Amino acid sequence: MKKAVASFVLIAVLASCNSVKNVNTSTASQAASLLSSLSSNSTLQQVAGLFSLLDTDNNSAISSSEAVGSVSENFDTLDTDNDSSLNLTELEGILALLK
Repeated sequence: MKKAVASFVLIAVLASCNSVKNVNTSTASQAASLLSSLSSNSTLQQVAGLFSLLDTDNNSAISSSEAVGSVSENFDTLDTDNDSSLNLTELEGILALLK
């Protein structure tokens, strides 16, 4: 229940932020929902789906402005090559953090 409430709060915050006005709220909602359903037992296919939803500019990387929820909260930890973006391999690290 906490994750569902957090997802709805995240969506409301995203919708009200000036920096993400151009973000499709449906996509953000889907990403928040998928993120809240992830666990350490999730598949790489689920993480790849999350990556696709978060990569809103389709440049094969997730910037800090595209990240939401626990991806945003752990962005610096996940960004192992310190290039200020996450590739799919780095995003897969979210599974280890969900234990």
